[in-house]
Amino acid sequence: MDRVRKGRPGVRQRIGAAIAVGAAAALAVTGLAAPAQSADAGAAGAKAADVNVAKNAGFESDLSNWTCTANSGAAVSSPVHGGTKALRATPSGQNNAECSQIVSVKPNSTYKMSSWVQGSYAYLGARGTGTTDVSTWTPGNSAWQQLSTSFTTGANTTSVTVYTHGWYGQSAYYVDDVSVLGPDGGGGTDPVEIPAVPAGLKAGTTTSTSVDLSWTPVSTATGYTIYRDGTKVASAGGASTTITGLTPETTYNFQVSATNAAGESAKSTAVSVRTPKGSGGGDGGTVPKHALTGYWQNFDNGATVQKLRDVSSQYDIIAVSFADATATPGQITFNLDPAVGYSSTADFKADIAAKRAAGKSVILSVGGEKGTISVNSDASATAFANSAYALMQEYGFDGVDIDLENGLNPTYMTKALRQLSAKAGSKMVLTMAPQTIDMQSTSGGYFQTALNVKDILTVVNMQYYNSGSMLGCDGKVYSQGSVDFLTALACIQLEGGLDPSQVGIGVPASTRGAGSGYVAPSVVNNALDCLTRGTGCGSFKPSKTYPELRGAMTWSTNWDATAGSTWSNSVGPKVHSLP
Repeated sequence: MDRVRKGRPGVRQRIGAAIAVGAAAALAVTGLAAPAQSADAGAAGAKAADVNVAKNAGFESDLSNWTCTANSGAAVSSPVHGGTKALRATPSGQNNAECSQIVSVKPNSTYKMSSWVQGSYAYLGARGTGTTDVSTWTPGNSAWQQLSTSFTTGANTTSVTVYTHGWYGQSAYYVDDVSVLGPDGGGGTDPVEIPAVPAGLKAGTTTSTSVDLSWTPVSTATGYTIYRDGTKVASAGGASTTITGLTPETTYNFQVSATNAAGESAKSTAVSVRTPKGSGGGDGGTVPKHALTGYWQNFDNGATVQKLRDVSSQYDIIAVSFADATATPGQITFNLDPAVGYSSTADFKADIAAKRAAGKSVILSVGGEKGTISVNSDASATAFANSAYALMQEYGFDGVDIDLENGLNPTYMTKALRQLSAKAGSKMVLTMAPQTIDMQSTSGGYFQTALNVKDILTVVNMQYYNSGSMLGCDGKVYSQGSVDFLTALACIQLEGGLDPSQVGIGVPASTRGAGSGYVAPSVVNNALDCLTRGTGCGSFKPSKTYPELRGAMTWSTNWDATAGSTWSNSVGPKVHSLP
């Protein structure tokens, strides 16, 4: 969100229409450039002599054998997919941070190429194949994701350049465990053996719909495959994962195998898990059926400075912005800014208590545009849960809002939120505020997290601004600032697994509240009517209505007050009168 402290710009540049439409075009081009022989056929025909012809494929020897443009790459110890190191490459200006290696190949041969990537936009490709050069890409993910493609060499081709790169002006991407599997072209290979069978598989926190699994890491593994009753259900980059979508009061048997470029190990000894009876958690405490959410600024950036007592009574959930990071990974704290006018912390706590006594929920927002909080390990997940719960107890917060705009690890954030929920109880209010790009697909880290914690989640208020154009659930591109943009993108969440009561529409309270994407309150109200009643729609009309839709959100209560509370006085009554 455009929630920055005084003196920092309030406009966050986004990828917009160029990425949404350009990415689709890039995919189309990649599809047209398919190799002469399919990757599946190449894999099926692989013989024992097939090797990974890429050298230093896991970057354990830093950048040996690799060349990165403009010194854009470096070997790092975290995050890693396998081993102890991975590649981190950072685009800048007109440099897309390409890192490449020339590998020795045999003519007229098929090679299956793959790598694990994380972070921002990442590409994997091969050129100089002598036939059709290939590439594949991903728009980014906070968890490790595998890219794969294949190519066939020409009659006289003895070397090929394999490469990975990011995208101009985007943030860093990470690469690990590159594989170019095929006949040895004379250059040899790094020694790789099939990993050992994972040991120590055990179940952790188990709810009516999910279970945490962990096992002892295998040193030569680059990934793990999880099986439920003999069927593959998930992959993991590390030695733990959370399996969701389970049925209450049901017994399941889980196994795990280890994988690397050489292949997959046998399955581990099974562990049996029985899910408990559903408890109906995630009721949101005192949050009404239809709720209005507003972010309160704990800083002065030119908007009206408010105390919590000044926030309009139209708001049902007030998100205090923001928590601060500490030197301990995952740990958060809260520092009341003197600029907002409180004479003491006790006075602030009294305002929280008064709002709660009036039936409102006051939560602590974690993140923001400049947020640096990172939860990417078991230790940081526990640190997050412990510190968040301590702040809830100290200040009287009803819960937390997750607004991490610089990446989110679904595995460990899920663990953190479940630990926090176990401490706080079923009335904890849990909200999220992802950007539009984060909720385009259920494969994204934010969407995965929301689905992982669906049983304790109150509402996802996606930011329908600072976005540019995006795809709707019908596959069409919609421009921000219209009723169609709000309804067609909300449809992705409504049809992607979230309950309608867990979906809200997030917009700026005024033209000054965001760099772009402001819509008049009347447009928000039309979108609410379209989704809940089937009226007020634009060219996009959902196939059904969602009368349980939670409501709407705005950044911020301060910008709303600056504009004379026009937004809350218009949208608030509409939300509270929804079916």
